[in-house]
Amino acid sequence: MPSSNRERLLRAAAKAREHAWAPYSKFAVGAAVLAGGRIFVGCNVENSAYPLSVCAERNAIAAAVVAGNRSIEAIAIVGGNDKPSAPCGGCRQVMAEFCARETTVVYASADGNSLSATVGALLPASFGADDLKVAAGESTGSSRGPAGRRRSAARLRGTRSSGR
Repeated sequence: MPSSNRERLLRAAAKAREHAWAPYSKFAVGAAVLAGGRIFVGCNVENSAYPLSVCAERNAIAAAVVAGNRSIEAIAIVGGNDKPSAPCGGCRQVMAEFCARETTVVYASADGNSLSATVGALLPASFGADDLKVAAGESTGSSRGPAGRRRSAARLRGTRSSGR
């Protein structure tokens, strides 16, 4: 990633971090992604029902997707005080959905210490669209179930709930 993009993304992530809603963990995080030549930001938004909280990285990626982008070119994350905080596993999986394996991810602490990695290095054996295509082809020869209806991705993975 060119140093000019790196600095712009880190500044945008640091500014987004100022808006984090982290009353429970007190761990504010800001993220910025470059997509389609534009920077999109997000911050973590906690909820008293903890599983409903959303990470900064996923909020920034969602903002880019809402604007019509399907490919993230670079990511910067600012969180923590003196030690850079790497993205969580859920965010790494979302990054794998919208980034090439070579996409640079810079994660930095509030005091400026930073580390860089690629999406592929952060999640070397990610599960993605190609896995679903293979699963659909291997299980039935197509992704259609009985009566010609399309099978959902969850059903192909065997994770569909039995609530229906």
